Amino acid sequence: MIDTKPSTTMRELGIVQTGNTLLEQPARAFDLPTESHTANTVVDDLFAAMDRVARVHPFAKGMGIAAPQIGIDRCAAVVRPADPDAAAIVLLNPRIIAESDEFDEQYEGCLSFFDVRGLVPRPLHITVEATIVTGELATTDYHHGLARLVAHELDHLLGTLYVARMRPGVSPLPVEQYKLGGQNWSYQR
Repeated sequence: MIDTKPSTTMRELGIVQTGNTLLEQPARAFDLPTESHTANTVVDDLFAAMDRVARVHPFAKGMGIAAPQIGIDRCAAVVRPADPDAAAIVLLNPRIIAESDEFDEQYEGCLSFFDVRGLVPRPLHITVEATIVTGELATTDYHHGLARLVAHELDHLLGTLYVARMRPGVSPLPVEQYKLGGQNWSYQR
């Protein structure tokens, strides 16, 4: 029996892996509503990739994917919250316009280097401004795990991987040693 590395599985599912320069550069913004057809096509491609990945790996914490991770240099990402009844989030030209002073550290994974998990500090609350396909701006507040998921994807659109956010001296943990798989992030109430 061949033991396939998680990163190999992700590559086979069409997910761009670290080392590809597309993951290291800012994504190009859409001119909306002029490029609404292009934006909708990219979003459809993102959901299709997310569906492929979800068929082989459960995501108890929710899941996100950004266009550079599927080889598209555009400023789009989608997020499926951990709550299966919650609507998916589409982010076009998003940017964080406010964040809380309160941070916490939780483990994150990334489809573009799925062999490790990293302990990443992130704000507990963020406010994101994004463009909808008709060209209007929408502002949304995200909290706790959803803030973490959205911030992770916005980092991809800036060409930043979560390892750049880890505290100095902290290294990613091989997935074989990661003991929290399948458990949601923990937040004090």
